[in-house]
Amino acid sequence: MSETGGGAPGDAEKAATVAQLAAQIREMAPFKKAGSPPPVVLPDPAADPETEEAAEAAEEAGTAGEAGGAVEPQVPAPAPAPAAPRPAAPAPAPAPARAAAPAPVDAGTLRAVAEVLAAGGAPADLAAPAVAALGGDAAELLREDPWAVLGLPGVRPEHADGFARGLLGAEARPEDPRRAHALVLWVLTQASLRGDSALELDQVTAELGRHRVPDPAAAIGAAMEDGQVLPFQEVLPGAEGRSAQSDDEEEVPTRTLLALEGLAMAEDSLAEKLLQLMATFVPGDGRNEDAGEDTGEDTGESSAEDASSDTPAAPGPAAWEAAAEAAPSPSAKALVRAVADAALVLHTGGEAARAEPAALLAAAAGLGLRACAATWTDQGRDSFAALAGPDTSALAPVLTLAELLSGTAGPGRAPDGTLALDLLVVLDAPLLDVELAATVLESLADGTRLVLSGDPGQLWSPGPGRFFADLLAAKVCPTVASRTPDFGPIGELVSGVGIGELQPVEAPDKEVVILTAKDGGEAVHRAIQLLTDSIPRALGIPAEQVVLITPGHGGTGGTRALNAAAKARLNPGPGRFGGFDPGDRVVDSPAPGLVRPARVLDGDATGLHLEYADGSRRTVPPAEVGRLRHGWALTVHQALGRRWPGAVVVLPEDAGPALTRQWVYTAFGRGERHLSVVHAAGPALAQAVAERPAQQRTTRLRAILAENAAETE
Repeated sequence: MSETGGGAPGDAEKAATVAQLAAQIREMAPFKKAGSPPPVVLPDPAADPETEEAAEAAEEAGTAGEAGGAVEPQVPAPAPAPAAPRPAAPAPAPAPARAAAPAPVDAGTLRAVAEVLAAGGAPADLAAPAVAALGGDAAELLREDPWAVLGLPGVRPEHADGFARGLLGAEARPEDPRRAHALVLWVLTQASLRGDSALELDQVTAELGRHRVPDPAAAIGAAMEDGQVLPFQEVLPGAEGRSAQSDDEEEVPTRTLLALEGLAMAEDSLAEKLLQLMATFVPGDGRNEDAGEDTGEDTGESSAEDASSDTPAAPGPAAWEAAAEAAPSPSAKALVRAVADAALVLHTGGEAARAEPAALLAAAAGLGLRACAATWTDQGRDSFAALAGPDTSALAPVLTLAELLSGTAGPGRAPDGTLALDLLVVLDAPLLDVELAATVLESLADGTRLVLSGDPGQLWSPGPGRFFADLLAAKVCPTVASRTPDFGPIGELVSGVGIGELQPVEAPDKEVVILTAKDGGEAVHRAIQLLTDSIPRALGIPAEQVVLITPGHGGTGGTRALNAAAKARLNPGPGRFGGFDPGDRVVDSPAPGLVRPARVLDGDATGLHLEYADGSRRTVPPAEVGRLRHGWALTVHQALGRRWPGAVVVLPEDAGPALTRQWVYTAFGRGERHLSVVHAAGPALAQAVAERPAQQRTTRLRAILAENAAETE
């Protein structure tokens, strides 16, 4: 029996109600033109407590570990947060390149919010996040709708229910429409934290049922009516659609998806801008070639002069072909030729393949194009700039995405706000989520060439979507697959993992070492021994240049256990500055989703003084010290875009559910000269490599691109 007293419907009835809701959504006008959708009706679904418990455990697994830690998008976009109901919003303007600094929060506002939180039994620490998520009238909104607290970080339905009971007493009921509305947004937000940009209708209704929402259809309908949730019909992707359609069936099988408004708009904007970029592309006419022939000047000198003129360079086919012939490898030649003829080009390959976009950047600079490259991290920026060389970097700068989009370095902006570029090369492209990718695309003028380069075997973005993978699958633009392998034992091991094979490799100089452990405790012990003694002594790599990599923060072999053990061994101390001591390795998160490794220099009343890897220094105020973590051990998502001379991958006995081929491939690739694997996961490691390519994500980009491309044919 459900809490409302209705009987639990059988599987057939549940399927029928979901089909009814999907049919009603199919009859609605496209969301961009729709007014209020028609009401939807579903019988009261009963929640099975055992199923609910399993679902909550799955949610914990999805948001803990990788998703729960500080991650590495250089231009972070906060996850959509449930808010009080509001009218449907118009399509947003293009995202600005520079995020506005948050306005200072009034102390009286914080005090008022803290009082409301305390009245409901919630911690006062949530006051600042509440104001950030709900605005200056957060106190009033929380009084009117206590379940709006579900939009705050770390708050789960049981917490929100308790808070509502604290404020409303007996009036806080499971059937309250405010609760149902908040849960719809919370379910979709949790999915976005796991990487989904949308969720299938039956998944949303099932989750609402597990949380004892009496009328999921009404809740979904209300969220659609106020524009916070948008519905979509999509042809089933790939083989799923073909297998679902029988020979005598004329109707193409579809699925019904629900998406948060912000993510839906970002994915639509992204697809639209990609297609616009390709549609407005015009190859060069060779103006600068003729100028170079007339003057007889060297190609580089002529190009540099042209690059500084008011007329953009427009090299023609002959100039591009000459640049391709001068490229240092067959794959680099192929990349230059592809970029000559297309506005959008995808480039795939491992670490060694980054030399190919570096050669492209040099060719573009030589042709007089206004070119630039952007990487995920400062370390990636410096290593790629070294590949490109100082002469190339002087004409075609290498920046981080944060520097590029904020305007703190690199090209300026045209009067219309777009980047003053003819060619943008984005490295680490698989790490762009849909919102960040949309921001990048909105920053490009029509006709700009865009090259997206990355390793498709690595983990996808920490944020929602699978932008690069969806583009590869859509096949809407040329793709250049590098034939340059990653050399050495580590490269051989990682390449094998990429094709689903975990095989021993010859490592005469101890480049790869695999150790077994009986449990997480022994794995931690062995990892600390490697960090502090074995690797520095045997290989000459100091402990400061070795990183510990593990699947999550908690558990016997998580980052907390490893960091505590590393600190006790390498830098013991009382943690007198907010839990830290001079000499501690830390990761600093100066903004949500931004991670920077640093070292503690000292601390005083003004805050904690840090020195970063690039030599820069910063003082973290006492109120912000809580965002720091010790940094000897990181999760893989914290380590994305970075490599270390030595890496120790720790796999405790409970690591199995978190492991995929993608995870192993990415983790094993963090070491440049040495990789140790401390392995207590038993057969789960080999099984993950062979049988679990990736954690699947539900996204819409591939379908949008296919649909729009079909319409233009």
